[in-house]
Amino acid sequence: MADLSDQTVLRIKNEVAAIKQPGDVVLFSLHWGGNWGYNISPDERRFAHRLIDEAGIDVLYGHSSHHFKGLEVYHEKLIMYGCGDFINDYEGIKGYEQYRDDLTLMYFPVINPASGQLVEMTMVPMQIKRFQTVSPAPHDRQWLVDVLNREGHKFGTQVLLEKDGSLTPQWR
Repeated sequence: MADLSDQTVLRIKNEVAAIKQPGDVVLFSLHWGGNWGYNISPDERRFAHRLIDEAGIDVLYGHSSHHFKGLEVYHEKLIMYGCGDFINDYEGIKGYEQYRDDLTLMYFPVINPASGQLVEMTMVPMQIKRFQTVSPAPHDRQWLVDVLNREGHKFGTQVLLEKDGSLTPQWR
């Protein structure tokens, strides 16, 4: 279980403060949460917010889940609660097909280096087939949009499917 305590936030804050220079963008990679399911606990969300508010994190890259989870833009900073698998040494885990772990995303955020704020972002859907990434079919892209919009609703985010097949997140 992840240590989401005050002491952990303070330790991360001190480590970031010791090395962060003006113009640096701090991306924090965090292996947390369950492998399956879309739930993001209140403790996880509170911890993510504290990393931004108190520890100087600009982008939180969450991973552990074998599928993507919702996105949040908090104080104009990007939180990716679960990015799923992009490169792995297996193809499909039986019993979890409803999560479509064969569908994945490439994330291309544009961050303002002066403020660490998310300016814009593009996500490129991919599908893993025979241990290779390929472009997914239109109905698979739409499935991604539908799930990202369902999961992002509670965070005030949605994604738009562009004509080129990429996804553009919107936030309020």
